[in-house]
Amino acid sequence: MTAPLTPPPHDDSAHQVRQGPPPAGAFAGQGREQDGPGLRTELREAAVITVALMLGGVLLGLLWWWLAPRVPLVGDVLDKSWVVYLKDSEGEQAVGVDGTFTLLGLGLGLVSALVVFLLRRRGGAPLVVALGLGGLLGSLLAWRLGVWLGPDTDVLAHAQAVGRGVTFSAPLKLSAKGALLAWPLAALLAHLGLTALFGPRDPETAYPHGPGSETP
Repeated sequence: MTAPLTPPPHDDSAHQVRQGPPPAGAFAGQGREQDGPGLRTELREAAVITVALMLGGVLLGLLWWWLAPRVPLVGDVLDKSWVVYLKDSEGEQAVGVDGTFTLLGLGLGLVSALVVFLLRRRGGAPLVVALGLGGLLGSLLAWRLGVWLGPDTDVLAHAQAVGRGVTFSAPLKLSAKGALLAWPLAALLAHLGLTALFGPRDPETAYPHGPGSETP
């Protein structure tokens, strides 16, 4: 008699479905969705932000011209020549002019950073450049506008026009040119903080196997 034949061992590997790599476009769409708009869109948005902030310099210039303290001057004639001097030599009005511009620039920098963050929560190099460049151009425009709207820059002619011993206001002058950086620096720092605190987070990478598992 012959021994009964035993069936061969069952090979489960033949029935296992091997999962191949995902299609090439599977993660491409996710990558574009996570990375935000394309470079062309970011550059267009950055250009709009730059122009908007530069035009915001008109508001800064008007506020500076309106709120900045006036520096009183007095004209006199010495040896048949006109001279102009400060009426209050110990006054701090000149410092207040620079301080007003700086505080207004800081305030507008915070507001512009908040508005840009609410409109577009993602960061990016074009957006950062737009905030810095737009704030700087807006500060320059505000400075020149305030000087243009302020009193006459020719103090000798102004003194002769008002008369000897009559007090008149000095032209708006930004002695500390570093005040021009208040707006762009405040905008950059505020936007950086808002992005770090409330900006979108990068999604965690999903692995097919848990940590410590081995691929058979």
